[in-house]
Amino acid sequence: MKCPYCMEINNKVIDSRLSKDGRMIRRRRECISCNRRFTTYEKLEDVRPMVVKKDGRREPFNRDKIITGIRNACQKRPISITKIEEFVDSLEIFFQELGKKEVDSFQIGEQVISTLREWDEVAYVRFASVYRHFKDINEFIAESEGILNSRKKED
Repeated sequence: MKCPYCMEINNKVIDSRLSKDGRMIRRRRECISCNRRFTTYEKLEDVRPMVVKKDGRREPFNRDKIITGIRNACQKRPISITKIEEFVDSLEIFFQELGKKEVDSFQIGEQVISTLREWDEVAYVRFASVYRHFKDINEFIAESEGILNSRKKED
């Protein structure tokens, strides 16, 4: 492992800790050359499914892309990054455990959108407007009315 500060490869592990879910090890390291400390994460390499996009393209499952989309939807909303990352962790594990080599992007999107609907209505509408490609304000209003109607049914 190269030191991010001086780029030397000689370093020592000061501390190792297992993550909460036991799938990753966090290591604190100290560079022998510059004596600065840095953190690395080690996890088992697992085979992630390919995501089949609407247009038929295939790309590797990318958790960072999902996190970015959810973070954008949740911007200035009371949802922590920890909650988002834990959800994406569980989403990633779910699709790995399916054992499929390919997953439709639709399946991923629907899981994200249903979770956001439970968490926060504003974040849900933001994500839905991008995910479902709202073409005009009428589609946005229709989705908002759907939320209001479901809220009335619950009361």
